[in-house]
Amino acid sequence: MDSQQILGLYTWKRGACFRHPEAGEVDTTVVQELHTRGGDVEGIRACQACILAMEERRRSLAAEAGVAYEPGHAGAPL
Repeated sequence: MDSQQILGLYTWKRGACFRHPEAGEVDTTVVQELHTRGGDVEGIRACQACILAMEERRRSLAAEAGVAYEPGHAGAPL
């Protein structure tokens, strides 16, 4: 699966990437949810470059663990 196909597995919305907030508003997707003490849910968002890096890391970890890699779940455990 190429990079564009992997990015196509996600829903994108303008927002600030958790790793690159200085970049301002860019296309991002939610990779985790933070539940606050007040009961609010805040989405932790990642940009396209970060999603591709996270997916590559998951692919590598899956290969090391001998488990199947399934793209589209950046931010989730294997």
